Amino acid sequence: MIRILIAVFSLTLVAANSAMAAKNVVIFVVDDQGFQAGCYGNKAIKTPGIDRLSASGTRFSDAYCTSASCSASRSVLMTGLYNHATGHYGHAHSYNHFSTYDSVKSLPVILNEAGYRTCSVGKYHLAPERTYHFQEYRNEGVQGNRNAVRMALNAKEWIEEEDDRPFFLYFCTSDPHRGGGPGGFSNYNNDPDYYPGVTPIRYRPEDVVVPPWLPDSEECRTELAEYYQAISRLDEGLGVLLDALVETGHWDDTLIMFLSDNGPPFPGAKTNLYEPGMNLPLIVRNPDSENAGIETDAKVTWADVTPTVLDYCGVTPKPAPPIVPGPNGDPPRRAEPQPYRFHGRSFLSAVGQEHPDGFDEVYASHTFHEITMYYPMRVIISGKYKYIFNIAHQLPYPFASDLYASPTWQGVLKRKEELYGKRTVYAYLHRPRHELYDLSADPHEVNNLAFQADHQQTLEKLQAKMQAWQLETRDPWHLKWEYE
Repeated sequence: MIRILIAVFSLTLVAANSAMAAKNVVIFVVDDQGFQAGCYGNKAIKTPGIDRLSASGTRFSDAYCTSASCSASRSVLMTGLYNHATGHYGHAHSYNHFSTYDSVKSLPVILNEAGYRTCSVGKYHLAPERTYHFQEYRNEGVQGNRNAVRMALNAKEWIEEEDDRPFFLYFCTSDPHRGGGPGGFSNYNNDPDYYPGVTPIRYRPEDVVVPPWLPDSEECRTELAEYYQAISRLDEGLGVLLDALVETGHWDDTLIMFLSDNGPPFPGAKTNLYEPGMNLPLIVRNPDSENAGIETDAKVTWADVTPTVLDYCGVTPKPAPPIVPGPNGDPPRRAEPQPYRFHGRSFLSAVGQEHPDGFDEVYASHTFHEITMYYPMRVIISGKYKYIFNIAHQLPYPFASDLYASPTWQGVLKRKEELYGKRTVYAYLHRPRHELYDLSADPHEVNNLAFQADHQQTLEKLQAKMQAWQLETRDPWHLKWEYE
């Protein structure tokens, strides 16, 4: 009888491990890419890897980062929490020194606790490490996280290791972020043999597609051509990684997400919560979904990424005992464990659906990029309307150091041009406290409805929703409604 019980128990463990093994996850995050991909309608750029993933999954048209800054954005997608509640307001590196509270549980830590093996390849840009701890870091020979082919080979070696546990791979390229210094993109594009294993693809400035939010200038076209080259480089690495999943037998048991941390590295996109800065590519392949190669209009944000992954994996975070104030000034004490709560929610049910119900409203919260760039903005997009609350509107809009030095922006300044893309230079630098746009009629956000009498009811409705959301998500900047 005991032998029978042992055998049954052993079979149960095997079945449990088998079920767990069938739920792997890959999140592929690129740095500063917008809709520059063939599957998103750009006919000039070559992105066979991204297009291949799109053809086998679901392409989101209304996906948004919540903070248009590299480090801050990554903290959101790795925690499911807005960074105004976690303290990760901006960059983690150097003197910026923003980081996440110790009490926050990140996706890799939750999956570590659930029996997953976890690995980070490439750009990390989070802090502190103990809060975002991965069991493995495989970054040999990745050349500043720009050799995505080598990164993919490193990932394949890790996936192939003998280990029955399911895996979570966090794969982040530094491409297509512009390089440091005045050379910008050309700093890492000029030597075609610099990245072993990568086949460089070059573009002519006259062939690129200049989006409406950028000026169609010689400087801009030259930069876009080099930017495209960086995107094609990361795309080749994505293709190698997809091949690796097929070759290792994990194509049909792995959830794959491809997304960008924030918009393109040009003024008007990155660091902005205008559409080019926050409306970004998201492609999701759920191997359990019957529909493939479709586009969905579900509105989702990077705060939804962690809840979606955990939903797919069937993992519930362990309850966390919150610290609460003691009565009558006594020292703080730990209350009874409470279910761990996210600001985001799972969008797994929207994958494979063109028009899913209940995904028509999102929120965003941006406060810093570099430490010198204080400009808190809060956003709600509800249906066709978008409301932006510029909390520090009295200040001129601040520049990231690399964006200000870009030849595109410097060309505008040198020629003293009035327009930058669709808006005036003055309007870009000096913003009102409230901005309201009808995105269906005004996708480039140039006609501010916030001060028009016939839109006051819509404005007040969105402001009320925003304030309720700020209170619910413990946003300290909610106080600005009261005393400024």
